Amino acid sequence: MESKITKGQGAIENVHNHFNRNAYERTIYEDNLLTEEGEIEESIAKTEIIEVFPKTIMNDVRRKGQPLEFSMNPYQGCEHGCAYCYARPTHEYWGYSAGIDFERKILVKKSAPQLLEKLFQKRGYQAREFMLSGNTDCYQPVERKLEITRKVLNVCLDYRHPVGIITKNALILRDLDILKKLAEKNLVNVAISIPTINEDLRKKLEPRTSSIPQKLKTIETLVQNGIPVFPMVAPIIPGLNSMEILPVLKKVSELGAYNFGYTLVRLNDTVEPVFSSWIHEHYPDRAEKVLNQIKSMHGGKLGERLAMKRNKGEGNIAEMIHSTFRIGRQKYFADKPKREELATHLFNGKKGEQLSLF
Repeated sequence: MESKITKGQGAIENVHNHFNRNAYERTIYEDNLLTEEGEIEESIAKTEIIEVFPKTIMNDVRRKGQPLEFSMNPYQGCEHGCAYCYARPTHEYWGYSAGIDFERKILVKKSAPQLLEKLFQKRGYQAREFMLSGNTDCYQPVERKLEITRKVLNVCLDYRHPVGIITKNALILRDLDILKKLAEKNLVNVAISIPTINEDLRKKLEPRTSSIPQKLKTIETLVQNGIPVFPMVAPIIPGLNSMEILPVLKKVSELGAYNFGYTLVRLNDTVEPVFSSWIHEHYPDRAEKVLNQIKSMHGGKLGERLAMKRNKGEGNIAEMIHSTFRIGRQKYFADKPKREELATHLFNGKKGEQLSLF
């Protein structure tokens, strides 16, 4: 049977948007894609950049079970093509599919830096750490050209505002000059997403992210420049990357990471058909086994809506994963010094004003 796999693409097809009455068929475009390394790769899928015009830019995500309170996403949709991405269903609110559309119709917020500065200048605004991105990657390939994330970081530096970053792209090193200045004032930390150190798996699981050697080099370079790094070993997918937990923790610890986080995979809403098609295409020999193991962690379902239960999971496989991370923390991170929270006292709502001496 002919393979449905398209180079540089995670989703196999466009899944139906459940908000739409009618379904539509995939249209093929000829184009060349720029990878995160700046190389040209041939593809039959075209990335369409669509500018949107939000009135606000900060998202309040405070709820039980969430590790962050505020997030900011310069882009909606993501070119990285991770089949498991929990953000895929958000594309449906824009009338698109969580499948190929999510990877190829990228909504960009060019006004993000201006909106953020306007927020900082509001009377009574109090600084609080926010996360770039939290939903879709702020350093996905289109950022190489648009530089929205770089401009946002410059605004944070100008106003001395704390910011966290999560990415799986080595493009972040382009902004090392800004990051170093933020780190000198304890205004930034970086989470590098690294669910696997198996390059063959990475190519299938996250087709347009940075390669494993580049991710590891990114962690090392950030640490060497005084920028605190917090790897996210996420998501853990039983039968695919669950056997890599200790090797990943050992490697990132040796590179200087001060701590780590992790999540269990969950396939909510339209992530489920995207991932199911992906794993049957790439790993047909173990597809059903992997899906059944995921179900065993979420009460017989592939997804979990309750935030409090989402990463706790249930059953033997979930407990095995948690136990392995506990062992890894004791083995590789027990002696790591704890970091203080990012500074908020340096912010006073005035751009570029000299820091107080007192």
